Amino acid sequence: MLPILYQDPHLVAIDKPAGLLVHRSGLDAHETRFALQLLRDQIGRPVWPAHRLDKGTSGVLLFALDADTARALGQAFENGGAIAKTYRAMVRGWPADAGLIDHPLTRLDDDARGPLVAQAARTRFRTLSRLSLPLAYGPFAETRCALLELRPETGRRHQLRRHCKHMAHPIIGDATHGKGPLNRALAEWLGLQRLWLHALSLELAHPWTGQRLRIETPPGSEWRRWPGLEG
Repeated sequence: MLPILYQDPHLVAIDKPAGLLVHRSGLDAHETRFALQLLRDQIGRPVWPAHRLDKGTSGVLLFALDADTARALGQAFENGGAIAKTYRAMVRGWPADAGLIDHPLTRLDDDARGPLVAQAARTRFRTLSRLSLPLAYGPFAETRCALLELRPETGRRHQLRRHCKHMAHPIIGDATHGKGPLNRALAEWLGLQRLWLHALSLELAHPWTGQRLRIETPPGSEWRRWPGLEG
């Protein structure tokens, strides 16, 4: 059963586990389980995903329960200022205390529908904690990582992962935009391999009532494997 965080006659939000696709994808043709189908069967009615979360990302995932609501949510997500999204990410190294990543992004190689020209992309970040792990890597006797709060102001594909790479602090466990040898070393040290990116919350105006909604879910218990995050 998928954990339901919020439901009303128009909307339903779940806590998506890491490793679950939102819907069928040619990039993962071997997969047979998808959040869309699982939720549809669980609540017994059609659902429309309002936005995307990468397969490896956990956290808040919002669905519409009818086509009109799906269209309204689609327009809201297109308007970058209408919906506030907050994420947690564990990254390599120690970034600055806070900042704005303002770096346009072009389409990815596997995205035939994406724009050819670079589009504006902005992400605000804040460093929540810095870790020094007793794991030797390369010439260093320890491995530095940091827990970030990420707030995207635009919604480009893989935006957070690409922006973290751009500032030389890739998300741990990111097989596409991260550092493979470090990912493998940390996965062995932690006893778990995953993309350490979690969709913490969504804030939006309800498309029909205008009521301000905040839907959130904390990172799962696996995050307590990181020293200093046990609480």
